[in-house]
Amino acid sequence: MDITAQSVWTSCLSFIKDNIQPQAYKTWFEPIVAVKLSDNALSIQVPSKFFYEWLEEHYVKILKVALTKQLGETAKLVYVIKMENTYGNKQPFTEKIPSSNRGALKSQDVDVPLNNKNPELKNPFVIPGIRNVKIESQLNPNYSFENFLEGDSNRLARNAGLAVANKPGGTSFNPLLIFGGVGLGKTHLAHAIGVDIKDKYPEKTVLYISAEKFTQQYIDSVKKNNRNDFIHFYQIIDVLIIDDVQFLSGKSGTQDVFFHIFNHLHQNGKQVILTSDKAPVDMQDIEQRLLSRFKWGLSAELQSPDFETRVSILKNKLYRDGVEMPEDIIEYVAKHIKTNVRELEGAIISLIAQSSFNKKEITVSLAKEIVEKFVKNTKREVSIDYIQKVVSDYFQMDVSTLQSKTRKRHIVQARQLAMFFAKKYTKASLASIGSQIGKRDHATVLHACKTVDNLSSTDKQFRKYVEDLSKKLSL
Repeated sequence: MDITAQSVWTSCLSFIKDNIQPQAYKTWFEPIVAVKLSDNALSIQVPSKFFYEWLEEHYVKILKVALTKQLGETAKLVYVIKMENTYGNKQPFTEKIPSSNRGALKSQDVDVPLNNKNPELKNPFVIPGIRNVKIESQLNPNYSFENFLEGDSNRLARNAGLAVANKPGGTSFNPLLIFGGVGLGKTHLAHAIGVDIKDKYPEKTVLYISAEKFTQQYIDSVKKNNRNDFIHFYQIIDVLIIDDVQFLSGKSGTQDVFFHIFNHLHQNGKQVILTSDKAPVDMQDIEQRLLSRFKWGLSAELQSPDFETRVSILKNKLYRDGVEMPEDIIEYVAKHIKTNVRELEGAIISLIAQSSFNKKEITVSLAKEIVEKFVKNTKREVSIDYIQKVVSDYFQMDVSTLQSKTRKRHIVQARQLAMFFAKKYTKASLASIGSQIGKRDHATVLHACKTVDNLSSTDKQFRKYVEDLSKKLSL
């Protein structure tokens, strides 16, 4: 390390320490390392991109003042990210970060060598020699397998994703459909597969696109009378990743064009990866010929993570962001936020932010305050277990009786109501609902939902059951 860089940074730290709270200094400045001083530009190494963005958003003025005091008005600051690989089998990752879009610093104050990694997808339909055109993958390199932690809730989907990444188009997982509720990591896993394929097979054309954007491109191609060019473009992709495929519901023209693209890709050994918030059997207004193709490969469900996985996710998030936090606080957050990964990580970011903004130490009481606000502002998702308990209590029976094989009419009706409300109030697939309510199959659940709808409109007493239970479950 250049001793001059170290001495300049030590002087900067001395000034910064006198002007901010001790907790903020410990969290945001102690982990920084001076790397080099060259052409009046000081390079500092920060643990993560999140860390860098936080510094620029909250401490950019004090950094500028401190550096100007040491190096004069022409001083520049270069950020370098260095994150050690969790598995220790690769070189550390280093990059310089652009900040031309930050208002507090002029663009010349920070070195900006990195190109935008996520440019807008160009419409290449009318470009001559289309096969030679470089197609941007639209992948987010921050979504990797390394930070998609494995647990019981995602093991099948993650391992299937790894298999596809090792041999795209060469496994029986084609298409690979990843489905599950909001915030469980469908998009993350889809990107991770694409990123891994690009690393292993740089010559392959990989494209990630949302179903909404795919639909919009199709509509534009029809308007411009180049529908065939649209189809030909997608037929040259080696690995096509379409996010939120349930968005195609009811859009017959887009479904038709996607059907032809899918067939071509599949027949030519190309890989298709889809994500959805529903299993194929639960998708409404999707043509049967398309649904049958979704079922050709593997449909893998992502479920809510268990406690141990939630703790691991939080620890990994904190590690990547270069922040330390006591074990008891991590466990408190993991214990009380159970629904999805996005909320879990959001709570930790809120906790760090509150601590920094309000100059408070990170304690269990602060964590409790944040979690209570977070949970209060988040729509509660009723669990299938809770629904079974409420229905069983209402009909004065045990949950085991509700789940039993008996065909007694009042027990069958209670079971059907539990299935109906599980479909209404949870994101679980029909297969998952059936499995948890007496080990039934998805067809039984579908039949139960239709029966409840029919009886509600014809049987006054049954309609009262539905109304009473709706009130209990929506409280």
